[in-house]
Amino acid sequence: MTSSSPRASHRLRTDTSGTAGSPRRFAIIGAGMAGVACARTLVQAGHDVLVFEKSSRAGGRTTTLDSPFGGFDAGAQYFTVRDARFQQALDTVPGLCRPWSANTVRVLDAAGRLAAAAPPPGEPHWVAAPGMESLVTTWAAPLQQAGRLLTGTQVTRIERDALRPDGWQVRTEALDGSVHVHAGFDAVLLSQPAVPARTLLELSGVDTPLVQELAPVAIAPCWTLMLAFAQAVRPGLTTLGPQWNAARSTHHRIAWLARESSKPGRTRIERWTVQASPAWSQEHLEDDATRVQAKLTNGFAEITGIRAEPTQAIARRWRYAQTTQPLGRSHAWDAARGIGACGDWCLGHRLEDAFLSGLELALAVA
Repeated sequence: MTSSSPRASHRLRTDTSGTAGSPRRFAIIGAGMAGVACARTLVQAGHDVLVFEKSSRAGGRTTTLDSPFGGFDAGAQYFTVRDARFQQALDTVPGLCRPWSANTVRVLDAAGRLAAAAPPPGEPHWVAAPGMESLVTTWAAPLQQAGRLLTGTQVTRIERDALRPDGWQVRTEALDGSVHVHAGFDAVLLSQPAVPARTLLELSGVDTPLVQELAPVAIAPCWTLMLAFAQAVRPGLTTLGPQWNAARSTHHRIAWLARESSKPGRTRIERWTVQASPAWSQEHLEDDATRVQAKLTNGFAEITGIRAEPTQAIARRWRYAQTTQPLGRSHAWDAARGIGACGDWCLGHRLEDAFLSGLELALAVA
């Protein structure tokens, strides 16, 4: 059944719509770092936004997976700060993010042996507490409280507004299967990985140069394994295996390992997040999660020497994880049609890239 959302009747007055500097209404698809940064910036500039997020909560690839043994940073493991604008935004949530002593990162060879000494300390590694998604969800909270963020809502089609041909409306499907139409938008901004964004535009029949502009962007997949070892909290035993807390690996299956319980603000139960290499993830992209879990657990044991049976093991696939070919600029914006796109893939794959992309798209359209 199709119904109109409570927001569908909210339309801009004709004397302000499309006028530079006047309040406008934006649909933003995706509530990861880029989408939330974009929405916050537009709201601060006096515009109206409605953010659609297909998952049950904001966060995107900063998602923290909850478990009985503590949280896992299932996607982004940490972030660095190089741009003053990102630092200024972080200053609005003092104490939420803390430095993580990840200077014990080592490079391991395919047999799990130390292939190089720990690199000298570099730029600080930061994590949000109690999980990486806490930063995005904290910034998104005012949007949700004001009814500007709809979670569990997937946009299935973008089309011209039925009552205002120069405007836009979006069709959505909620987790319960209900279908809605949200109308009255001056522009639609896609904060998704490049491939889903391009696919949505194509399936919607939207005639925009963005379809071709996004085509060269490439994003590698990633299988992620999360392991908990509850036995490591016994008296006198606080950790298992190696003394380092994170490692970049050249093992043929595994690219990254991190001891989650070493991050500030986390519970003490020994937990590890293991991220497969892009090549291995691509090769096994459609494999059964149980098979992937077994193979990555074996690789984890080879690298760390931890052969104890995990209390919990979860495998999660990220179909779009790490940018290998970025767009080459901070955002894409088709001003003539009112269609834009942002995401870390515009600039690279760092969390700060996502923030800057969302910020600069908002500044361009505001």
